Amino acid sequence: MDFPIFKTKIEGKEQKFNLTDAKERKDYFYYKAGEEIEKLKSHINKNTFIVYLLGKKNSGKGTYSKMLAELLGADTLSHFSVGDMIRAVSKEIQDSARKIELEMYLKKNYRGWTPLEDLIAAIEGRDTKTLLPTELILALVKREIAKRPHKTLFIDGFPRDMDQVSYSLFFRDLVGFRDDDDVMAFIDVPTNVIEERIKYRRICPICNTSRNTKLFPTARVGYDDKLEEFYLICDNPDCSGFDRQRMVGKEGDELGIEPIRERLEIDQKLMEKAMQLHGVPKIFLRNSIPVDVAKNYADDYELTMAYDYEWDAAGKKVNVIEKPWNVVDDKGINSVSLQAPAVAVSLIKQLVKALGV
Repeated sequence: MDFPIFKTKIEGKEQKFNLTDAKERKDYFYYKAGEEIEKLKSHINKNTFIVYLLGKKNSGKGTYSKMLAELLGADTLSHFSVGDMIRAVSKEIQDSARKIELEMYLKKNYRGWTPLEDLIAAIEGRDTKTLLPTELILALVKREIAKRPHKTLFIDGFPRDMDQVSYSLFFRDLVGFRDDDDVMAFIDVPTNVIEERIKYRRICPICNTSRNTKLFPTARVGYDDKLEEFYLICDNPDCSGFDRQRMVGKEGDELGIEPIRERLEIDQKLMEKAMQLHGVPKIFLRNSIPVDVAKNYADDYELTMAYDYEWDAAGKKVNVIEKPWNVVDDKGINSVSLQAPAVAVSLIKQLVKALGV
């Protein structure tokens, strides 16, 4: 797949922003795409729409959604992952009362070939060979959407299998949703970048904001004397733990892409298939730019740097060490990786065009 390179650089201007700082990041967005942000704000106050986020696992879908929510308002925009939804349902039915409630809902809303009791068993994990059919996924998504009335949706993980690609054309009708505009956003990220994102990923346990100790730290970094390790402190201004909550790693992240290699290959095929669809506006988000042309398309501070840390015992502070980070993309081209806000600028500008606002 060939993704176009989106230019975020503004010729003749050299204002610099620290993209790890929440306030400066907001200033950056308005500097690069202020007009488009105001157009989207005006549009979203009167209209809702759906964005299907298609990309490999850990390609940043949740990160971009949260950034737009920061700009447009979390009360108007909601991101949800189909995978997270299924995991939440699996935990939900461990409670007998909630299980009965779910069964009652599905009796009214599920229509398919697999008996309902078999599906419940599959969700509970008693029957690992039974794949959850698309008809059940649609019923569960419909239920999830009902929890988010009058909100624009960024949906991560649908379609999630090849047989669901064609369903995405009729998604709004199938789930009984509003007559919203819908857009498909394809995200291209080199496998090497995904590897590093997983290994060094950290999550806020309160708001689920995702950052990375090596590639995308927060504005504040702490040091644990007992464990002798550095940690990130959540800087999402909408988080109740803002500026004090310690971010943590996910179990298994240290293994990188190996546990999900097969999933990455399926995601790639899904994107290739979905790109052939007609009738749905498409957005193309590219994470990497070849080194030899990077300066023509992006400012230096928009590029992903590699970060290391050292503890200043005398000053009782953490010193952050920044250095350039190059990566070989999936075509073997020596490239630089864009920081998430730069990709989000591309999303904002393309979204305005796709929606015709």
